[in-house]
Amino acid sequence: MLKGKTALVTGSTSGIGLATARSFAAEGANIVINGFGDKADIEKERAGLEKDFGIKAIYSPADVTKGAEVADMIATTEKTFGSLDVLINNAGIQFVANIEDFPVEKWDAVIATNLSSAFHSIRAALPGMKKRKWGRIINIASAHGLVASPQKVAYVAAKHGIVGLTKVVAIEAANDGVTCNAICPGWVLTPLVQTQIEARAKTSGKTFEEESLPFVSEKQPMHKFTKPENIGALAVFLSSDAAESITGSAYSIDGGWVAE
Repeated sequence: MLKGKTALVTGSTSGIGLATARSFAAEGANIVINGFGDKADIEKERAGLEKDFGIKAIYSPADVTKGAEVADMIATTEKTFGSLDVLINNAGIQFVANIEDFPVEKWDAVIATNLSSAFHSIRAALPGMKKRKWGRIINIASAHGLVASPQKVAYVAAKHGIVGLTKVVAIEAANDGVTCNAICPGWVLTPLVQTQIEARAKTSGKTFEEESLPFVSEKQPMHKFTKPENIGALAVFLSSDAAESITGSAYSIDGGWVAE
């Protein structure tokens, strides 16, 4: 469905980002992966994309909190493949604390990674998309982009900001062949979430499995994790011709979290 297109996914060396990159590769898109991690592991995933799907994949080590590095990543993508057609802003980090105990440097880091990075990449990618009269921008927000939870002030603020950013981009690019939408996952068993459950299990003395069900059920009527590849499939649909008039929307994929 996306053969000949190029998709860039930030924060795609693991978790939701990697699953999304694989979903796009399965549809024939060339891929740019980005993020941090062990060099050998990243190369294994990059090579795996090419081997498994017969596409071309490159890796960018750009720090998405630095606008100049993001602009260079976009330019490299366009130079390598001729265009950047699909931009998926997925990079994210988390820190948990009450507001009065929240370190200022952690606030700055979460906002920079989870929100400002999307601004930098959209700002760099949009001119080319407008010129070519085709583009898809998908921002991975969160259920926390629509509702709040305690002790996550920076994350909730950033994800609400992502939803707002999505709407502005959609309005500005509405007649340029470019759409912009947000995906709002609930609990997905990514390394980020796994770390949270492991911390709870360590505190309670229970096993990881024993803590998983109450962890999910605290927020979701549906007591199971969303699969990363399901998020990738939704992103693929939003990039299809069938979704050409879908823009400025936030799509929940959260087991009913925000329905309550």
